[in-house]
Amino acid sequence: MQKPIVAIIGRPNVGKSTLFNRLIRKKMAVVDKTPGVTRDRNYAECSWAGKDFFLVDTGGFIPKTKDQLEKKVLAQVETAIYEADLVLFLVDNKVGIQIIEQDIAKRLRKVGKKIILVANKVDNQKEEQEIFGFKRLGLGDPIAVSAASGRNTGELLDKISDFLPEVKIEEEEKEGIKIAVLGRPNVGKSSLVNAILGEEKLIVTDLPGTTRDSIDTKIQINDKTFTLIDTAGLKRKSRIKEDLDFYTSLRTLRSIQRCDVALVLIEAQEGLLSQDLKIFEEVEKARKGMVMVVNKWDLVEKESTTADFYTKAIQKKAPSLDYIPIIYISAKTKKRLNQTLNLALKVYDERKRRIQTSELNDKMKTEIERRPPAQKMGKYIKIYYVTQTGVEPPTFVFFCNYPEFLQKNYLRFLENRLREHFGYQGVPLRIKVRKRE
Repeated sequence: MQKPIVAIIGRPNVGKSTLFNRLIRKKMAVVDKTPGVTRDRNYAECSWAGKDFFLVDTGGFIPKTKDQLEKKVLAQVETAIYEADLVLFLVDNKVGIQIIEQDIAKRLRKVGKKIILVANKVDNQKEEQEIFGFKRLGLGDPIAVSAASGRNTGELLDKISDFLPEVKIEEEEKEGIKIAVLGRPNVGKSSLVNAILGEEKLIVTDLPGTTRDSIDTKIQINDKTFTLIDTAGLKRKSRIKEDLDFYTSLRTLRSIQRCDVALVLIEAQEGLLSQDLKIFEEVEKARKGMVMVVNKWDLVEKESTTADFYTKAIQKKAPSLDYIPIIYISAKTKKRLNQTLNLALKVYDERKRRIQTSELNDKMKTEIERRPPAQKMGKYIKIYYVTQTGVEPPTFVFFCNYPEFLQKNYLRFLENRLREHFGYQGVPLRIKVRKRE
């Protein structure tokens, strides 16, 4: 099941970020415990009238330099056209139509994209009578809102819900193992895909993807079928300027939703950067399988311990990702391509693995007795048993007397012990705590 994407576009200072925060009903400034990953997130999951969707804010991507301003705004429009299911074109009722908005409207009229024209900063009924000048943009009747006060935002959400299709849970197609190749610009994503497809493997078919001009490629290696998600998007050189925070966030979001396992590429000479960590965070949040692929390994001067040194440096920078397997490759020389797909297959199998309840409790009971939860507010916390309730992602429920008092660091301890005994390499786990009835 894939959630639609709704993108808010518009020139600077029309209130895109304010509307974004209003519609998701909270301010999105997330500080991650991993060093170097303090960021404003530019999309969030929303739900309204039984419809689930991703809302994307383009506000944080516009540079302040005037000479590039129009170029960047129009590039975002192009991205929204290619990636979003519905576009909210936000204009400022206080200042009226601007020249750049006429250019945006002209582009939007040429494509068959669903568009809602939203006039912001309409604070009262009198001002609402002024919005119909925006009909000259040729995008239909505008809807009047005030993002700052929340005026009419419920009506806007109703309209968004009406525009979005019903998302049906369909029987999973026989697509094999769905692999997404992710990474920031210029780390070698398209080179890796081309190298994989260029090997002596059977390309079964190109499958229409879910986005405009998206193509999935199905390949067969031995008796295993893999579907590489959105190979057209990876191989297409930048028709959209690869400034690419906005572009990457949308296309990466699409790919993460659809994949079983993500191959997240980083560049060997640059190491693990904050941009890379953001992608890992999003894959982890979606609880999809992950492999860290260090590309351009051929450019690194190596000794016998070089890979170990790199691995330790990566795990020191991002200790919370130490469960992710790391492989060192060269898409250019085709070094370790087969091993990369084999590792993805192993992670895929791990996501589907189920542990017997008796074995689970034998191992975890010993660990819990060795390090019981700390008491809180004079209450002794007793964990009675654990059971696995699901796969893809593997989900474990611990039953105890005071679930509300279990600390996050203890949940992390439980997760680490599960990994120590049962593996789950490259697989985010879902840990739940419930009160025993």
